[in-house]
Amino acid sequence: MKNNFKISINGLSTLLMIFLLSSCQQAKQKTTMENKKPNILFLFADDQRSGTINALGNQEIITPNLDKLANKGVSFTNAYIMGGSSAAVCSPSRAMLMTGRHLYGIETQGWESPILENTESMPETFRKAGYTTFGTGKQHNGKAVFARGFSDGDEIFFGGMCDHWNVPVFHFDSTGKYDKKIPFIKKPGSNNNIDYIENCDHIIQGKHSSELFADAAIDFLRSHDNNKPFFAYVSFTAPHDPRSMPKEYEQMYDTSSISIPPNFLPEHPWDFGEFKIRDEMLAGFPRTKQEVKIHLRDYYAMITHMDAQIGRIIMALKESGEYENTIIVFSGDNGLAVGQHGLMGKQNLYEHSIGVPFIISGPGIPENEKREAFLYLFDIFPTLCELVNIKSPKTVQGQSFNASVKNADKSARKSMTYGYKEFMRAYRKGNFKLIEYFVKGERNSQFFNLEQDPFEKTNLFDQKEYSSNYLKMKKEMIQEMKIHSDTSLIYSQLKKELFK
Repeated sequence: MKNNFKISINGLSTLLMIFLLSSCQQAKQKTTMENKKPNILFLFADDQRSGTINALGNQEIITPNLDKLANKGVSFTNAYIMGGSSAAVCSPSRAMLMTGRHLYGIETQGWESPILENTESMPETFRKAGYTTFGTGKQHNGKAVFARGFSDGDEIFFGGMCDHWNVPVFHFDSTGKYDKKIPFIKKPGSNNNIDYIENCDHIIQGKHSSELFADAAIDFLRSHDNNKPFFAYVSFTAPHDPRSMPKEYEQMYDTSSISIPPNFLPEHPWDFGEFKIRDEMLAGFPRTKQEVKIHLRDYYAMITHMDAQIGRIIMALKESGEYENTIIVFSGDNGLAVGQHGLMGKQNLYEHSIGVPFIISGPGIPENEKREAFLYLFDIFPTLCELVNIKSPKTVQGQSFNASVKNADKSARKSMTYGYKEFMRAYRKGNFKLIEYFVKGERNSQFFNLEQDPFEKTNLFDQKEYSSNYLKMKKEMIQEMKIHSDTSLIYSQLKKELFK
């Protein structure tokens, strides 16, 4: 009897000990989860301009998942890139995004704009702060900076553009070298027998790029250890050309129902310096309304297909249990003309080419609100750092717009300055915008009131009643050029003209 009593006491003691240990472990896990910093899910489009989301005003485009994201967060209607130092505008744009530095502050200019070791990138900062950093899709600023910043990744594309159905990509390389090449791959669509070497360790054939990168992100979300915060960067190559998508998405759009942009022109009124660039050769000269409609159909269809993949990613995030603790960001690397002002590309400083979508949602962020505050892409880095209470690196030049996220009356910037190569500069303050050109010895100026003329159709430069506004803004633009050390204009004729 005594032995049985002892056994019972021992058994109860063991059960009590197990219960206490389990309770302590659960309490510890709960405390860990409560103290864990918010995750970041950064969704990034390629060539998607502002005004291409249904919930934000474009009633012709189908974007149900981006609409939901906008309804759950804050949308900024004046988000911009600062311009470009090469025709591959996406390269410096992405360098600005990743470094938080302005156009004249990124150390390298040109087609790839690699980020040097002395500048800490956004994923590097989050990695140092204890985040798992995951990257998939287009990485256009060099392999070295990707290796420094990302602790995980898959289906990584280091090029600028590709056939969306034959994507040359790398699996994550823990050595950071990414030096494998696949030899003797016939270029997709090629009518000759010339083979080429592709910079990748495998090529995914038959799966669209948007689905490929979404699948990689979903696999990460399903396998990630939720005890540690993550920074996941999903960089699509859509809707960049060559535009292709599953047939059912193209069939969602009837060209006869697509509106021609109000600022459509058969030709740009003067040589803006880039008529022979690849983007401008995608359509014939002069432009026709029917051809522009076809381009818009394909452009919209690619965005709709990408939107569906974004929906899949967000669903996986919800299934992981991390949705409520995740800040979701959606934006793009630059805009695109697609028929506006007689142009097709992004190598200009009109609103359609420098304006990008920007939506942010998540814990502590208001729902279903819009902001008119100005922001640059390179302001995102310090903003995200502030939102999760991480200190920005000293190399960051951007300004946090966290106050604007929380309060519609707050704005970090009062004016915006833009540049393209050495022959185009622009400046905006309030509703007025100035663009200056000097191409092949010819000077042209444009002055717009964007409140009355959002499509930049009416040039006010020659109207006397606006001359004082123009001169004031020109003076301010010159001052901004000095502040930003815009040295690329030192020996150019445009600078001589501006500083008269």
